[in-house]
Amino acid sequence: MFMALQDTLKSSPPENESMKKATSVGVSVTTVFYISCGVLGYAAFGNAAPGNFLTGFGFYEPFWLIDIANLCIIIHLVGAYQVFCQPIFKQVEEWSLKRWPNNNFMKESRPIKLPLFGDYHFSTFKLVWRTGYVITATVVAMIFPFFNGVLGLLGAASFWPLTVYFPIQMHMSRENIRPLCWKWIWLNVLVVACLIISALAAAGSVAAITKQLQTYKPFSSVS
Repeated sequence: MFMALQDTLKSSPPENESMKKATSVGVSVTTVFYISCGVLGYAAFGNAAPGNFLTGFGFYEPFWLIDIANLCIIIHLVGAYQVFCQPIFKQVEEWSLKRWPNNNFMKESRPIKLPLFGDYHFSTFKLVWRTGYVITATVVAMIFPFFNGVLGLLGAASFWPLTVYFPIQMHMSRENIRPLCWKWIWLNVLVVACLIISALAAAGSVAAITKQLQTYKPFSSVS
């Protein structure tokens, strides 16, 4: 009976198609929000556009809307933390084990039983290293509180190579796009256009940070 019912179910799409669809939807939604905030905000307020559209105008009501927005930011940063920090943790831990293979502090791992989760392998080295990394990154962020400027600079530096150049190069290599054909030309025009946009965004972020340095005080927010 179960097999007969299972045969009537629609098979799941291939993983690559699901990932392609999810990526397209995610990038499209992100693009719409970014363009809406950036273009409309600049058109309405020019250089006086606040970095935080929800509270930058001095209004903090309705409170529930601000709380929901902050909750969404927390959820977003938890995911972003895993994406950006886990590769760093892995590289440092693998390098440390190769550098000091006989060090008990580096290779020690004790299993701990957790309710509902089973065995968890606890490492003192990982606890100390990862905790120290998070504390250091937090202190540095508090010392240099140029949130919007630094965020814009990091975004401009990572946008072009990770979002434009490498994906387009991989696409052209996979599809065997011939040099100097129309598709090759337009893809490279897109690469150059995005490079110019990234350079302008980086210049604007550097200018903002330079201006903020004139009134800079450690451990106090300026944006």
